[in-house]
Amino acid sequence: MVSSNSKNTTVKNGHSRKGTIKYLGGLLFAKMMRGGALELSANAEEVNKLNVFPVPDGDTGDNMRMTIESGIAALDTVDSDDLAEVMRVMSRGMLLGARGNSGVILSQFFAGIAHGFESSTRADAHTLGNALTLGVEQAYMSVMTPTEGTILTVAREAVEYAVNRIGARSTIRTVFADLVGEMHRSLKRTPDLLKILKDAGVVDSGGAGLYYIMDGLNRVLNGEEIDFTPTRATALPHSDLVSAVTTEAAYGYCTELLVLIGNPDSFDMNALREHLSLLGDSIVTCRAENTVKIHVHTHAPESVLSYMHGFGEFSAVKIENMSFQHTVGVGIKKKRSATVAVSPGDGISNTFRSLGADIVIDGGQTKNPSIGDFIEAFEMADADIIYVFPNNSNIIMAATQAADIFKDSRVYVIPSKSVGECYCALTAVDGFEYYPDEVVRKATDVISRASTAYVCTAVRDATMGEILIKAGDTLGFVNRTLILSDANTKAVIMRILSDMLSFGERYALTVFRGCIGADYDDFIESTVHDSYPCVELFIIDGGQDVYSYIFAAE
Repeated sequence: MVSSNSKNTTVKNGHSRKGTIKYLGGLLFAKMMRGGALELSANAEEVNKLNVFPVPDGDTGDNMRMTIESGIAALDTVDSDDLAEVMRVMSRGMLLGARGNSGVILSQFFAGIAHGFESSTRADAHTLGNALTLGVEQAYMSVMTPTEGTILTVAREAVEYAVNRIGARSTIRTVFADLVGEMHRSLKRTPDLLKILKDAGVVDSGGAGLYYIMDGLNRVLNGEEIDFTPTRATALPHSDLVSAVTTEAAYGYCTELLVLIGNPDSFDMNALREHLSLLGDSIVTCRAENTVKIHVHTHAPESVLSYMHGFGEFSAVKIENMSFQHTVGVGIKKKRSATVAVSPGDGISNTFRSLGADIVIDGGQTKNPSIGDFIEAFEMADADIIYVFPNNSNIIMAATQAADIFKDSRVYVIPSKSVGECYCALTAVDGFEYYPDEVVRKATDVISRASTAYVCTAVRDATMGEILIKAGDTLGFVNRTLILSDANTKAVIMRILSDMLSFGERYALTVFRGCIGADYDDFIESTVHDSYPCVELFIIDGGQDVYSYIFAAE
């Protein structure tokens, strides 16, 4: 594991002059990127463990791995030595697959590099240095308030060092040698810039992920053979979206349906696509929860209707004769507004739906949705105005990037950082049909007054401020601030209730029970009833992992 005290990490700096490489082409860079992806994949769990808090919610390594794997998956569509083309395709794939703050920043870093290569079929050392500089600039611009001691610092310091050393005799290898060497040194310095890292005894996890990627690039550049057998389980951001392109003249009727599936658990999207391929072409299918949207060009729209009616009810139908542009069905009309929310558990998802959420994305801590996931949800929402509740500080950037990309609706990202904040906002905002600015203002105001707490188990010994933590202790957080670590779970719950309810400003407390270690319902109920009789209590089976209980007070 890379840590602030690490002394055994080997930096393969590639100073060998054997086989000097003066130019970087598309095929070589694609091969290097695959090596970087594999290097990160091999160390993703170690990056996950570089977590400031000693709780099992570290996901930086997984987020960065899935982001770069999305870029690698996109490279399957291009076989070219044109560096500009390779970078354009790969950076687009990374953008759609980006998840978590670290993944979004990583995708922006490579987007900036792609911009630097946009006129280059190949690059020399000077062009490479310029592209890396643009990558750092774009990464910084993607963050509203950049923090030093993070992945941004590691990228900036390494690029500045490498670029300043570029001269007449520089090669692609010398640039990468300088880049990776300084990146490792910068990573070790991150605890000196962020006290929270020093207290936790770790280096920045995003910086570590970037180091592993660039080290992998450097290893391949210097001739190391790496097994490029890809792992694609999580590489594609649109696993439920398939498109086949053909000419509109091939089939007579453009048929589009929105179908509410009666038995979503047994519905097979692959079987649907196979059957539609027998009826037509230009097939697009996508699914969100119990709603399936299909698009197909066919001579027999009645066969499509009959087949789909066997699975549920139509919420919209549109059939157009592509020769005469004559609509014979009911046009799919956009709704005025829709709400998209991210949820970490089935029970929480059902609660959000009952409060008016139109689309719920499975996600949360350790499983952040990608930019592509958000875009897919926006397409399914199909509304003029879309309100988005990310419900995690590590998801807001991906939601915001998706909102910037999506042009078919006006998308407003409400910066909720917890399911508790979203729950309070959905409860308090009565309808979403009035002016968007007013909706955002009211929801944001509710969020600012809401209080959220968490109960989970410590996975390692640590010290956070004045609090000593032992592995196995129950931890209590209020608004992401650790307030107590104790072997007695009831003591932690009592402290949370005291911090949240003692001032008499709360009138309702909702508790989401997790799927692990959650057997204190009776204790919570009796404590609230006896000590806070004016507070209305709701306990809901949330089904979330990581946190045995999530408290939301309003």
